[in-house]
Amino acid sequence: MTVNFQEVRSQVRELGEGALSRQRKLHDLRAKALQVLTSNARELERLQYKVSRLVATSDPNLRCALPVTEFLDAAIPFSELKVPATILAADGSQIAPDRHSEVEYCMVNVGAIRMHLLPSGKPLPSGKPLPSGKPLPPLVQIESQLYYDEGLYTSTGTITDARLALMRDLRERSMLARLAKDVPPPAITITDGPMELWGSSEAENRGEFKESLKDYLGALSVLYELGAITAGYVDKPSANLVVRLLEVAMLADDNLGQVKNWFPLRGVTDFELFKNLLEPGQRSAVFALQSHTSQEYAGVLALHFFYLNVGQPGHAWLARVEVPAWVAKELALLELLQAALIAQCRSMGKRPYPYVLHRAHETALVTLEEKEQVTNMIALELRRRGVEVGEISYKQAAKDSGGRTSYQRGGLR
Repeated sequence: MTVNFQEVRSQVRELGEGALSRQRKLHDLRAKALQVLTSNARELERLQYKVSRLVATSDPNLRCALPVTEFLDAAIPFSELKVPATILAADGSQIAPDRHSEVEYCMVNVGAIRMHLLPSGKPLPSGKPLPSGKPLPPLVQIESQLYYDEGLYTSTGTITDARLALMRDLRERSMLARLAKDVPPPAITITDGPMELWGSSEAENRGEFKESLKDYLGALSVLYELGAITAGYVDKPSANLVVRLLEVAMLADDNLGQVKNWFPLRGVTDFELFKNLLEPGQRSAVFALQSHTSQEYAGVLALHFFYLNVGQPGHAWLARVEVPAWVAKELALLELLQAALIAQCRSMGKRPYPYVLHRAHETALVTLEEKEQVTNMIALELRRRGVEVGEISYKQAAKDSGGRTSYQRGGLR
């Protein structure tokens, strides 16, 4: 037994005692958030000004949604695919350096899938009709990059998990940019997770992060020049970006200095806010992302997002879809992206998620067995060349003696 269930049981009982009151409180807060959204739905310019004023005078790190041109309570329906399109998705996983292993290395594994989407009624070359959004057999590409020796170090020491994740994100978007060059328009490229790149806030790592960000923005610029639609797909989002905007709307103009401690809707998420506003297939208004990183993503690369109900009648399921400005400002591109994502999610049945992203994840995933195989390949090669190979740590040997059932370092994201 590895868990003290008796101790946990008493804590679960305490949790349960307050659950109903917390649920009622959240219900009231959600109703309040919806009322604030409705009453401010058309106050776009006033909210834009208020957010800009707060950033300039009180909180330069304010992170929230920023209205653009569509009303806050907009619910835009989707239409079926009208033109053929190609969709590309990339996902990655990694093996982190492990000092307990007999050899030290790390690896980034990125898988990409290319699928063709045809509009309803359009025939295949064989003459057989293809339902809207159903793909032709996909093309798969995998890139596996090992890092060893000097590649294991940064200017501040051994490569960290955070740095490795950053490298993975960069390779995903760079791979899509390369593949999109061979795809006729319209092309759609998506990755799992936000488009905003996150790095270390520590001063000694900022230089390396900025270099990675420069390469990342370069890959986005290539996609822009190609005219590709690009997006990040966040399943079951827990952010409160729009809710935070509503809190800003509730803040008195003569009390803006208190914004950092002003959370009257704390606990409410955008998911809960929009799930009763959007019917299946509908998207929300497009919002700009106000963040301390906004200055890094300028012009056509400025980050925007919308919420999309990919669920079914009676069971809403929301995703946050992040897009750059060149997509956000072109209604035709938004319509095509919305149609493609709905078609992709439909193919997954009662648990909607873009099929192409699911396939990319399966392709990129590094299993425990594969990790051990790579480790053995490296050890055998070194021994063949007369290079001394270390031993696994005694701690790891003790763990292995009981049988390993999971791979906890790297693996899936």
